[in-house]
Amino acid sequence: MTMRAEVQQLEQLYQEHLDRIYHFVYSHVRNQEVAEDLTSQIFLKAVRSLDLEQSAHSGSAWLFRVAHTTIADYWRAHYCRVATHSLEELVEAGWEGPSDADPLLVGNRAAERVEDILQALPERDREVLICRFLLHLSVRQTALNMGMTETNVRVMQYRALRRAANLESVRAREAH
Repeated sequence: MTMRAEVQQLEQLYQEHLDRIYHFVYSHVRNQEVAEDLTSQIFLKAVRSLDLEQSAHSGSAWLFRVAHTTIADYWRAHYCRVATHSLEELVEAGWEGPSDADPLLVGNRAAERVEDILQALPERDREVLICRFLLHLSVRQTALNMGMTETNVRVMQYRALRRAANLESVRAREAH
C-alpha cells in the first residue's frame, strides 16, 4: 500500500470514528476539555500502531479498545496523584470532604476514627472505600481507576466495609 493510500485510510478512519470515540470518552470523564485531550491521544496512538490492512470493523473495535485503555490510564493517573494514605493528604490534594458534611463535625473524633480505620485496612480495601465514599466516584469510575471490573469493585467494597465494621467493633470493645 502506498503512503498516499495509507494517509487516506487513516483520514477515513478518523472521520468515521471521531464523533463516536469522543462521545464514548466524554461519557466516561464528563469533562469536555479532558474528553477532547483524550480523544486526541487515542488517535495519536492509532497513528503510531494501527494496522491499516485490518478490516474496517476490526479497526473500529481496536480503536474503542484503545479508547477504553486510554480512559483507564487517565483515571488511574488522575486518582493515583491523590494520596490515599490519610485524610490530611486527601485534603491537601483538593478533597473538600463529603458534600453534606456538618461543619461542626469536621475535625472531630469521628474523622479521626475514620482515618484510623482506613489506616488499619489493607491498601486495596482502603483505596476502594476512599474512591467510593470520600471521592464520590461511581462504581464504574472506581473500576477504571483500580483496573478491575465493576463487579469486583462491588465485591471488594462490600468486603472492605465488613472489615471496617469489624475493626470499629473491636476498637469499641477495647475502649470499654
